[in-house]
Amino acid sequence: MRIIDLPSTELTYAIGDIHGRLDLLERAFGLIEAHAGTRDFQVVCLGDYVDRGPDSRGVIDFLIHQQRRIRLTCLKGNHEDMMLDAIEAGEWSFWLDNGGEETWSSYLGEVPDQHLAWLRALPVSARDADRFYVHAGFMPGLDLTDQDEEACLWIRGRFLIAEAEELPGHVVHGHTPRHNDKLAMEEPERLPHRTNLDTGACWTGVLGVGVFEPGRAGPVSVLRVR
Repeated sequence: MRIIDLPSTELTYAIGDIHGRLDLLERAFGLIEAHAGTRDFQVVCLGDYVDRGPDSRGVIDFLIHQQRRIRLTCLKGNHEDMMLDAIEAGEWSFWLDNGGEETWSSYLGEVPDQHLAWLRALPVSARDADRFYVHAGFMPGLDLTDQDEEACLWIRGRFLIAEAEELPGHVVHGHTPRHNDKLAMEEPERLPHRTNLDTGACWTGVLGVGVFEPGRAGPVSVLRVR
């Protein structure tokens, strides 16, 4: 599995699952740029740009535009995977039953080639000197070279109960807005070995943005965009 190596910057902002909430994403970028001020920064989006929310097409248009003006790495989520499987392999029912109907409506039934190419090119994981970024998580106990893309996009249970020594380092992820130890969907989960930034934006109206600095694995703060 290929992992993108990120540059070193004074600040790194990681954005959780967006799910078609262009309104929250636009506010998040405004808040990030105001928060960073004159400091050097980059943004990592953790996947799930599409489905469930009202404007998946607008979200992808916005991200493509932002990649032309700032350091922005967009990772692949399981919902982008489902979308591509539907369009390219005919797996329509699974996608449409899991939020794809809203996405298909936002495109009026036709996805531009530019968007399909962008979706195909999304990397699965990234890293810097202090932490790893991935949509869902890693299979505990496996070397990075042995990690499976499907697990990185879909894993929950085994990863969520993993101990620190089972993981390659601090993991910044999304994918799971609620589980047994994260009952408040709108709240991020901050643990010594991982940070979960999925705040269920499409349901709660809250988008989580982790703020990271060099030399410290976990976030120094989490911005909540409403």
